[in-house]
Amino acid sequence: MRDDPRLPTSPGFWRSPLRGPWFTSVLGLVLLAGITVLFVTGLLSYAAYNPNLSPVNDKTPDKGILGFYLFAWPTNPHWLYRLNQGVHVTLGITLIPVLLAKLWSVVPRLFTLPPARSLAHALERVSLLLLVGGGLFEFVTGVLNVQLDYVFPGSFYPLHFYGAWVFFAAFVAHALLKTPTALRNLRRLREEKDDLVSPRPAEPTVSRRGALWFVGGGSLLLFATTVGQNFGGVLRRTALLAPHGGGEPGSGPNGFQINKTAAYAGIDTAETAEDAWRLVLTGRTGTIRLSRAQLNELPLHSSALPIACVEGWSTPDQWWRGVRLRDLAALVGYEDDPPDVFVESLQRHGAFRKAALRANQVADPRSLLALHVNGEELSPDHGHPARIIVPAAPGVLNTKWVARMTFGDL
Repeated sequence: MRDDPRLPTSPGFWRSPLRGPWFTSVLGLVLLAGITVLFVTGLLSYAAYNPNLSPVNDKTPDKGILGFYLFAWPTNPHWLYRLNQGVHVTLGITLIPVLLAKLWSVVPRLFTLPPARSLAHALERVSLLLLVGGGLFEFVTGVLNVQLDYVFPGSFYPLHFYGAWVFFAAFVAHALLKTPTALRNLRRLREEKDDLVSPRPAEPTVSRRGALWFVGGGSLLLFATTVGQNFGGVLRRTALLAPHGGGEPGSGPNGFQINKTAAYAGIDTAETAEDAWRLVLTGRTGTIRLSRAQLNELPLHSSALPIACVEGWSTPDQWWRGVRLRDLAALVGYEDDPPDVFVESLQRHGAFRKAALRANQVADPRSLLALHVNGEELSPDHGHPARIIVPAAPGVLNTKWVARMTFGDL
């Protein structure tokens, strides 16, 4: 079986002259840098939800020692989450051609016989399976999440979180073993033979450097058709592969991107009418109820803040106007020391209809219960009659259609 050139277990089955240590090493070093950035930005993205603050924010409740976040997510700079998530998603999509080319370059090793020559070799093969399987799992689930196609079983958050740890553990082990060899391969003037080099290569149709240009061109194309979702105006129209690319979903002050419409969230217009809706505030001194007209009579402030979501899309800064969260806390007994707040939406079903914000987010003077945006009342799709807007927070924590706010330590 091993020597039959008709079977993939035979070295003679793999005849491409492109495979070799130099080609594989170049791709491997690109992935070494790129995946390290993906892992760090992924952890920061999850930390931005303040998962240790409240069970409603924590989408991986059994994370154990993996939940080692040591800081409350900051509010400065106000574009922090927008930058972090834009890099995470755009870089992940850009690296797809590199990952596929790397897997293609080493695929003969997946079929080598015997499958394990020693205990050390067996452990290496197991780590390789975790590396390949984990890498494909992370990239596939990430792309499906960006495209809003939730065809996988369970919630994206725990699947992607735990998958990342499995994949990165195998990735680190593989990098420690292979990086010195990869660097030596790049320094050599003449390539040495190894098990990736075909014993009977076919005639080349492209050089290895040409193949790298092809891979790089594919990455550049994905970058150019994705990165625009992080911007507004003409650039957004270039994001042809992103659900939130293309033109804005409307015109006027409220004509900027959203993830969830009022109709999708099941918001009943009877509940949001001026004579029906009341904001319920609960805190140290009890509970009060405020109409929208009463909120408009309170001191109003303005903040220029973006909306940035886990799928990697974001808006430019929008001009929000409303009541500061710390002023609302003062109304229920927290004049000098605004605490955490638990926010509930009129939305009754779906993830993030409830969210918690830390005290540092409540205390920031730019954090608002917004009533207006860009000089106009909020539209139903943007959260009318009132919504949360907090600097540097993931979009899902900027709760729309706010119904109740409970201040106190969570």
